[in-house]
Amino acid sequence: MNTALNTESSCYDALTIRDAVRAAGVVGAGGAGFPTHIKLQAQVDTFLVNAAECEPLLKVDQQLMVQQANRLIRGVQYAMKATGASEGIIALKEKYQPAINALTPLLPTAIRLHILPDVYPAGDEVLTIWMATGRRVPPAALPVSVGVVVNNVQTVLNIARAVEQQYPVTRRTLTVNGAVAKPLTLTVPVGMSLREVLALAGGATVDSPGFINGGPMMGSLIASLDSPVTKTTGGLLVLPGSHPLIQRRMQDERTVLSVARTVCEQCRLCTDLCPRHLIGHALSPHLLVRAVNFQHTATPQLLLSALTCSECSVCESVACPVGISPMRINRMLKRELRAQNLRYEGPLNPADEMAKYRLIPVKRLIARLGLSPWYQEAPLSEVAFTTEKTTLLLRQHIGVSATPCVQTGDRVVRGQCVADIPQNAPGAPVHASIDGIVSDVTEQAITVVRG
Repeated sequence: MNTALNTESSCYDALTIRDAVRAAGVVGAGGAGFPTHIKLQAQVDTFLVNAAECEPLLKVDQQLMVQQANRLIRGVQYAMKATGASEGIIALKEKYQPAINALTPLLPTAIRLHILPDVYPAGDEVLTIWMATGRRVPPAALPVSVGVVVNNVQTVLNIARAVEQQYPVTRRTLTVNGAVAKPLTLTVPVGMSLREVLALAGGATVDSPGFINGGPMMGSLIASLDSPVTKTTGGLLVLPGSHPLIQRRMQDERTVLSVARTVCEQCRLCTDLCPRHLIGHALSPHLLVRAVNFQHTATPQLLLSALTCSECSVCESVACPVGISPMRINRMLKRELRAQNLRYEGPLNPADEMAKYRLIPVKRLIARLGLSPWYQEAPLSEVAFTTEKTTLLLRQHIGVSATPCVQTGDRVVRGQCVADIPQNAPGAPVHASIDGIVSDVTEQAITVVRG
């Protein structure tokens, strides 16, 4: 038992922890950007660190756990204190042996490791909760409904910095991988352009490259490398523009629907491999494709089930043998249903007895995606990279946009709050990530140039 860590966390009460996290602008770093201080208001029995990092080619969390093991465990303890959790779990893959070795000697009694298989999508929080605790989150429900709060590694590290140092979120660690000269994982100022980030990795090594923000399964196509790094940017993946992962993302919705109507052979593999279906959610992608193709088969309850899709892309990237994207169809349905403020309410069915055997081994996934040439290391750089200009988006999170509290011409220092949110509004403040002068303020962003 590591008593030093327990003593450290006992110095702060729950309200102090949540206030520090709010002031620091901490949001979920795993992609959605949910304000962390709101998540820490829940009272649960288990706090879970999702350290699976199951997206192929991303190498962030697995290396941060080695580099900052002590801080990670302190962050877990602060989160446990804020939520009243009696148990903390760090769920990570067996292949992350350096991280396991770094964390194990530091574990206090109330925190344990849970070792995950090297499968996709082990990092889907609903799947992670099921594998680590045995609990199943009902369809369209939140983890708190089963007594669990989940955050990823970088979020928990930000919690620790916020509590101990009042250190705001001004930097982001991400992986640059794929067809680049020097694959690496690096920490850069929030607001730095992706073009500069790419240059730090030596640039693309293919002509006419395509770019994905995040991983190959759930990441989004990057329209412009002038886009800034945000608090939720997980990675920059570079691939040939002709690669299927790029071409698929370039298809418009009309094409997606036309392909589905033309070639679907009703094999139902998309449903048989759907992770949410496997754990008992009434989500059947093949029936949703059929409902879009043949409207007379659609029922309100079937269409509403699209809201339970996590968009993990297993149906699109692995299951379908003829190139249909049930995930994209679900995304279209979700947009329409949410515009009507509709919600799904349905049963939690028994989990499929073959569920754990139908998750996708990552090595098989790499081969299926055509990523074998770029399945490589991306070592964590110790260099403190900086930039001459940052573009700080005012909405890097779920909730309301932050309101600027600086004007053009103001001088700011790194860590200074430049945009805030009302006290009880959902959202997160934004802080300057470099010293400099505010050169522009718009409804979308604040630009700071060094000077």
